[in-house]
Amino acid sequence: MDVLVLIGRILFAALFLSSALSHLKQSKTMAEYAASRGAPSSVSVIRGTGLLLLIGGLSVLLGIWADLGALLLAVFLIPTALLMHAFWKESDAQARQMETVQFQKDMALAGASLMLLALISHAGGDLGLTITGPAFDIG
Repeated sequence: MDVLVLIGRILFAALFLSSALSHLKQSKTMAEYAASRGAPSSVSVIRGTGLLLLIGGLSVLLGIWADLGALLLAVFLIPTALLMHAFWKESDAQARQMETVQFQKDMALAGASLMLLALISHAGGDLGLTITGPAFDIG
């Protein structure tokens, strides 16, 4: 089971680490896009979310308080889904469909993050292939 969880952590974290690099390297462009969606749009907000993604992604990937990292990712994903992918505000059918898909993707990833939080917190030090044990004990 340890190897499967490690492979899952690697595959899961790759998405967030890639996104973190985009946030940090393309902050101005991403801030403009956020403004067009009606979300907080300052470069500092984009860089802050990039750091949140980086810390959460690395935490999950490396197994350093990976449950806390998973929680950080959920904290990013839920507001992002609500603010950036508000499909209910779209009048164009194609735009509505695209935003619906993005909203559902973010919410599904948030659900997966919360499940990862629970799994790691519950397994404690028995999970293996991590650098530290969990930050939380929900036994």
